[in-house]
Amino acid sequence: MLEVSGLETLDDLFTSIPTEARLERPLQLDPALDEVSLMRHLGDLATQNRAAQMLSFLGAGAYEHHFPPAADQLLLRSEFYTAYTPYQPEVAQGTLQVIFEFQTIVSEILGLPVANASLYDGASGAAEAVLMARRLTGRERTVISAGVHPHYTETIETYVRGIGTGTASLVHVPVGSDGAPSIEQLTQAIDDTTACVVIGYPNFFGGIGDIRRIAEACHARGALLITVTLDPYALALLESPGALGADIAVAEGQPLGLPPQFGGPNVGLFACRNDRKYLQQIPGRLVGETVDKEGRRGYVLTLATREQHIRRERATSNICTNSGLCATAVTIKMSMLGKQGFVDAARQCLAKTEHLKQAIAKLDGYTLPFGAPTFHEFVVGVRGGDASALCSALQDQNIIPGLDLGRFDPARRGELLLAVTERHTRADLDRLVQALSAYVP
Repeated sequence: MLEVSGLETLDDLFTSIPTEARLERPLQLDPALDEVSLMRHLGDLATQNRAAQMLSFLGAGAYEHHFPPAADQLLLRSEFYTAYTPYQPEVAQGTLQVIFEFQTIVSEILGLPVANASLYDGASGAAEAVLMARRLTGRERTVISAGVHPHYTETIETYVRGIGTGTASLVHVPVGSDGAPSIEQLTQAIDDTTACVVIGYPNFFGGIGDIRRIAEACHARGALLITVTLDPYALALLESPGALGADIAVAEGQPLGLPPQFGGPNVGLFACRNDRKYLQQIPGRLVGETVDKEGRRGYVLTLATREQHIRRERATSNICTNSGLCATAVTIKMSMLGKQGFVDAARQCLAKTEHLKQAIAKLDGYTLPFGAPTFHEFVVGVRGGDASALCSALQDQNIIPGLDLGRFDPARRGELLLAVTERHTRADLDRLVQALSAYVP
């Protein structure tokens, strides 16, 4: 290196760095460990993570579904594990085929014919959907139901802050008294300047509303409906957003193939109507199927509208890549689970949730404030009116009873959001009920 660069010593490479900014001593690192000692040390560190060993009913956008070890082993294959984004896409036929299968799965779950190769997560997907709706309609006003996850709403606010009138273009509508999107208030909020309405399906509180009526209200005024789904397992039992009239559907793909892993990385699912103008405005990338000159099936990068591929002013997104490895994990896990397995797991979630709801409703001092149907997540009014205190008390019993909603809204400090999946056993549910029953504020 010195010979090619025409320098004499290693220090000559750093002459551009001021002397006072250089570290003139060795790094303060602990002594190296042999392998046996290192493994023991890592094990000791792992045992300090109490949350990973606790019975948890946390949900709120990240869910603990079963992920088969066989899928994990397939994901570790070097062809998947070391691949980055296909910059020479047609060379990477295996990568493109996986993405094509992923798109097919997303399209079937969301009920819309065009799905992209994934986005970073559900939150960025929701924000990209809002920007897409604005481009399609030529309008700016965006109506957001309070049932959209607060973090998703914050992401949307961040995306639009520097565009047009910024966050002033966002209209927030509270949920109904039953916890579902308020059809009446959403309808009243839509006018001829509205680009889109964004609602949760199911929403942040677990409530399931009448999506079809909201879609009709949107389309009557020329606006688009965007649905946001935190856990796509719900769509194994519910009608798909596309079937109910959604123009763009977004979902978080983490529950379909990724452990919660401290909040990321995740994978965003994104699908829309099969319309040429929609196709031209979809963010990210899209893989298509074709045949080569010898008639053999092949896969190509059909659409890439990110700013690295085309002129920035014509780009629909600054998303640098799809979450390739995460999308591959979803594809492998869902292929192993199959359609019937997907439905069976969802039915377990629903049945266990209803069992827990009924058991909690019988406890003194606890309420179920919302009456809308739910899938596997619901709100509980807690004894004593302080969800934070309840969470602290039950953590001493190695139980995380759910999410303290007071973290997002002080008016809800007495409410807890619980999530149940197929991984919870009857004994787990009974243990939570017993702990809630014994809790003294």
